[in-house]
Amino acid sequence: MNYDTFVDMVAQRAGVDSDTAVDLSRGTLEVLADRLTSGEVMDLAAQLPQPLQATMQGPADAAEPFGAQEFINRAAQRADVDETTARTGVRAVLTTVREAVTGGEFDDVMSQLPREFRDLVEPVLMPDGRARRR
Repeated sequence: MNYDTFVDMVAQRAGVDSDTAVDLSRGTLEVLADRLTSGEVMDLAAQLPQPLQATMQGPADAAEPFGAQEFINRAAQRADVDETTARTGVRAVLTTVREAVTGGEFDDVMSQLPREFRDLVEPVLMPDGRARRR
C-alpha cells in the first residue's frame, strides 16, 4: 500500500480531512512505537509506506506498558485532536495498518498489546458478511 492510499483510507474511515488523517496516522504510529518492543517496531516499520516509517521510532529498551485509554489519550495529544476524534482515528489507523502489512506481522503487533486493544480494530468481514476478529 502506498502512502497516499494509506492516508485516504484513514481519512475515509475516520471521517476527517487528509491533513487530520496525516496527523492521526503519525500520532497513532508514534504511540504504537512506544508500546511495542524495538524489534517489533522495526519489523512493522519495514512494511509501512516510506513516509510513515520515520514515525516508528521505538523505545531504546523495553516497550512502555499502558492500556488502550492511555493510548488514545497520547494519540489525541500528538495529533492535536479531541478524544473522540482520536478514538475514531486510532481505530482507522490500526485497521489500515492491518490491511497494509502481512497478516503475520499484524498478529505479531497485536500479540504485544493487551486484549482490550482488539476493540480498537475493525473486525474482518468474512465472505458471508459475518465479522471475524483477528
